[in-house]
Amino acid sequence: MIRARTLWAAATAALTLVGVAPAAAQAAPQPPGGATSVRAAPTGTADLPPGWRITGNGTARALEWRSPRAVPPGDARVEFHSGGRLLGVPEPDRDGRTFRLPLDATRAAAPHGLTGLQIRAAGRRLDREPGAAARQRRPAEAPPAKLPPRLPAGTVDPGRPGRYATTTGEYTLDPVRLPGLSAPVEMRGLVVAPKGTTGKRPLALFLHGRHATCYVPGQGEESVTIDWPCADDAKPIPSHRGYRQDQELLASQGYVTVSISANGINGQDGALEDGGAQARSSLVRAHLARWADWAAKTSAAPDAVHRGPKADLSRVLLVGHSRGGEGVDRAAMDSLYPPPADQDGTQGRARWTIRGTVLVGPTAFGQNPVPDVPSLTVLPGCDGDVSDLQGQLYVDGTRGVSRGRALHSAVHITGANHNYFNSEWTPGRAEAPASDDFWEDLEDPDPVCSTDSPTRLTAGQQHRAGATYIATAARLFVAGDDRARELIDGTGRRAPSADPARVLTHAVGAGRGAGFLPDDGVRVTGGGHLCSAVDPDPGAACLGEDARGSSPHFAYWLPERESGRGAVALDWSAPGTATRIRPGAPVSLKGAKSLALRVIVPPGSTGARLDVSVTDAAGRRATLGAVRADGLPGSERTASYWAQERRVPLTAATRAGVDLRRVTTLELTPRSRAGKAWLMDAHAWQPGTPAVRPAPLARVDVGRTTVEEGDSGVRTYHVPVRVSGKGTGTVRMYVMDPSGWGAVERLVTVRSGSPFTDVAVKVTGNQRYGGNTHHNLLVKAVHGSVVGSYAGGVSVEEDDPMPQIRVTPVADEVTEGQPLRWRVSLSEPADVDLGTVLVPVPDGSRPELSTKDVDQDWLLETVGEVPDEEVPLSRLDYFALWASVPPGETDAEVTVPTVTDEVAEPTEYLGLRNTDDEGEPQGPVLTGTVLDAS
Repeated sequence: MIRARTLWAAATAALTLVGVAPAAAQAAPQPPGGATSVRAAPTGTADLPPGWRITGNGTARALEWRSPRAVPPGDARVEFHSGGRLLGVPEPDRDGRTFRLPLDATRAAAPHGLTGLQIRAAGRRLDREPGAAARQRRPAEAPPAKLPPRLPAGTVDPGRPGRYATTTGEYTLDPVRLPGLSAPVEMRGLVVAPKGTTGKRPLALFLHGRHATCYVPGQGEESVTIDWPCADDAKPIPSHRGYRQDQELLASQGYVTVSISANGINGQDGALEDGGAQARSSLVRAHLARWADWAAKTSAAPDAVHRGPKADLSRVLLVGHSRGGEGVDRAAMDSLYPPPADQDGTQGRARWTIRGTVLVGPTAFGQNPVPDVPSLTVLPGCDGDVSDLQGQLYVDGTRGVSRGRALHSAVHITGANHNYFNSEWTPGRAEAPASDDFWEDLEDPDPVCSTDSPTRLTAGQQHRAGATYIATAARLFVAGDDRARELIDGTGRRAPSADPARVLTHAVGAGRGAGFLPDDGVRVTGGGHLCSAVDPDPGAACLGEDARGSSPHFAYWLPERESGRGAVALDWSAPGTATRIRPGAPVSLKGAKSLALRVIVPPGSTGARLDVSVTDAAGRRATLGAVRADGLPGSERTASYWAQERRVPLTAATRAGVDLRRVTTLELTPRSRAGKAWLMDAHAWQPGTPAVRPAPLARVDVGRTTVEEGDSGVRTYHVPVRVSGKGTGTVRMYVMDPSGWGAVERLVTVRSGSPFTDVAVKVTGNQRYGGNTHHNLLVKAVHGSVVGSYAGGVSVEEDDPMPQIRVTPVADEVTEGQPLRWRVSLSEPADVDLGTVLVPVPDGSRPELSTKDVDQDWLLETVGEVPDEEVPLSRLDYFALWASVPPGETDAEVTVPTVTDEVAEPTEYLGLRNTDDEGEPQGPVLTGTVLDAS
C-alpha cells in the first residue's frame, strides 16, 4: 500500500501579509534536501516510538497512535506533538484507543522529521504511564503533601439550603440543526424549581461537558461510545442530570434552574475547528429563547416549566462544566455581541441578560473570555482531564481588555478531580459506567491526587464544594449580595458548607484599579526578570524544564511562542536583592485601600517572604509590608504553580508622603533565605462590587476558505475575517507558516464595520502532486475587542493525482554480509515525500532472517530496542520499513543490511508486504533471500 508523507506545499504557496515586514516573522526552515538512496525510517524508531505508525493510502494516509488502554472520551483536546510543537488534532477511532492524524496536517514535522512524538491532552502525556515522570524525578522518600491552611469563615454561607421546597421535571422539544453538525441536536432539559415563591425568579442554566454519549445497559465500559445518534441497542448517557444536587440547592434559594443535554454536540464536535464552542453557545441560546417565549406566554410552557414560577430572563446565571464552560462563555459573548449568521444556530436579538457565568474545570481552546460579564472559574487541583487548568485564562485573559469592572475569580479546590462535579460521571452514582479521570498508578501513587491521599476529596465532598461555590456566584452576580464577594475574590474567607475542602481564591477586576502588569511596556531590574508564559526557549520561559508540574497561568495555546503573556520571575539564594518593576507610565493607586498582588511560589515550598515597596515620581519611597506564601500541594501530574492573592495596605505610603497618583516603581525584596517566585500582577484594591455595564467592543470572527490548487498561474485568496460589534479595539494575530514552524505576529487595530487587515494567500498552480496545504490565522483579543471564531484561514486542496508507486527488487537474493535492496519508483515526480510502508510477514515453514543476522545499529534505529535473545524479524513488535522518495525524485531504495557470522546456517528468508489504510498487510509478498557465506 502506497503512503505519502506530506512535507511541503502542494503548490508553491506563499503567504503575504499586507503591511507586515518580513522581519516580524520567526525563522522559517528551508525545504529539506534528500539523497536518492535512503534507509528505512520505520515505525518503532526514535522518530516513531512504540505505539506509533504511518497508515493509509493516498488522501487516507495518516500518522497513528494506539493506546495500550482505552482513552475515555473527555473534554481536553487530544493533540499530536513533535519536537515540542503542535502537529495537529487527531481523529479518534471507535475502539477508544486509536488516534489518527492525516499526514497533510503534519507539516509541523517537515523540517526535522517526526521526532520526539508525543500525544497530549491539556498538557498531560497520554503515551506515558501515569506517574512515569514522577518515578524518574521524585526522591525516594517524597514528603507527604500538606493541605493549605483552613481559612476563617465568611460572614455568609451560600452553601446552606434555602427555605423553599422544590419541584422537578423534564422537557423534550424538537431537535435543532446547528451549523457544522450533520445530525440534529436534542432539546432536552431537567428543570428544578422552587415552590411557594411569588413573582419572577432568576434563572440558572447548566451545560455539561464533553463526555461519552451512549451506553448499553447491563454492559461495562466497553459498551460506552461517543456516537450520535445512539445505536438501537444503546441509551443516551444522561449527563444533564448530573447537576441535580446543585440545582436543588439553588432552587431552595429561589432560583429556577434547568440543566440541558448536549450529547448531540459531544458526538459530532470532533471535526469542528473550535471544539464545539459555537455550537454549544447556539444550543444554550436556543433554550434561553424558549424560556423567553414561555415567560411571555406561560400557557405554552411544558409541564416541567409550568410547575415552577415564571423565570426572570433579566437575571440569568450560566453554569458550564468543561467544554460546557467554554460553551457558556461563548453564549455570554454571543448574547452581547452577536456572531456571524452563517456560524450561528440561534439568531435574533437576545431577550435575556447574563449576569454572570460559572465555569467548572473549563476548556479554553480559544482563550477568548468575555471581559464585561462577571465569572467564577473552578480549578480542580486533581483534574485528570483538563489537567493544565487552562480555564485560568478566563481570569488572566480579561486584564486590560475592557473597563475592568467585572469580577473574574479563580477558585482552586485542592483534591478535586474533573468528573465528580457531575454525578452522572461519578462511579457508584452514575446510571452508565463512569470512572475517576485522575488515573491511578498503583505502583507509584500520586502524593496529592491518589484516592487514599489525605489531600484528595471524596466524590461527595467535592460535589458539595462545587455546589457551594456555584451558589456563591449566584449570590454575588445575580442577587447582588456583596457579602459573598470575600469568599471568591482573594480576601481569604471560606464558605463552611464546602468543608472539608480546602479552597483558595484570587481575582481580577471589580474593586481593582490601575496595576503593574508584566507586559512589553514594563522594565524589570535587580534580582528578577520578565519571563514568557509560552516560549520554546527554556531561558525565556517562565517555567524551566526542571519544573515539578505545570502552571495554569502558562497553559499552552496554539503558537509556539506568545507575546503579551508573562510574569516577573524572581530566583534568590540569599535575602536582600530587590527586584524593581517600572511600568511605562506612572500608576495611580489613589483612593485604594491596599495593593493586591498575585504571587506564585513552587508547589510544596514553605516560608517565601517578600517585602513590598513603592516609589513615586519624586523619588519618595515606602515599604508597605511583607507578603508570605507557601506552595500548594503539587506533583509532576498537577498544575500547582498557581498564584495566591496577597494584599498589603497603603497606609505606610500615605504616612511617608508618597504621591499615590504617580507611583513609578514596585519593589519586591526577598527576606527568606532562598526561593523562587513569580509575580503575575499587582493592582490597586478596594472593597466592593461595582455595577457592570458592558462596553461597546469590536468583535472579530475568522473564517476558512477552501480552494483548489489549479494547474497553472498564480491566484490570490484572502482569509475571511469579519469585524462586527461596536467601537474600536486591538487584537493580536498570528499568521502561521504552512510548515507549522513559525508565525508572523502583529497587533492589529479593528473597527466595527471596517475590513480587517488583509491576509492574502498566493497559490501557484501546477500539475504535480503535493498534498493539501493549510494557511492558518489565529486571533486573540488585546484591548477593546472580543474574539469569537479565533482560528481559520485558507486551505489549498491538491487536485492532481498521486503518482503510482512500484516496489521492485534490486538485490533480493544476497550472500550474508550484503544488503537486501528494493527500489521504490514513482510514475512521476511529486512535490512531497512519497513512500510505502512494508511490514514483515511471518513464515513458519522455513528459516527466517533474525535479529542476529542484521546490522545491530540499523536494528536499534529500526525498532528502538534490540532483544537479547535471537528473534525472527517478523516477530518483533513495531518492526516495519518506511521507504521514502524525496520531493522531485522518482526513485529511492530501502535496504536491510545483513552481517556475516562464523556459523553455518541454512538459507534464510524475509517476507515483506504493503499495508492497507488500517495498517494491515495486503498484496503480494516481497521475498528477500539470504545465503550462507560459509
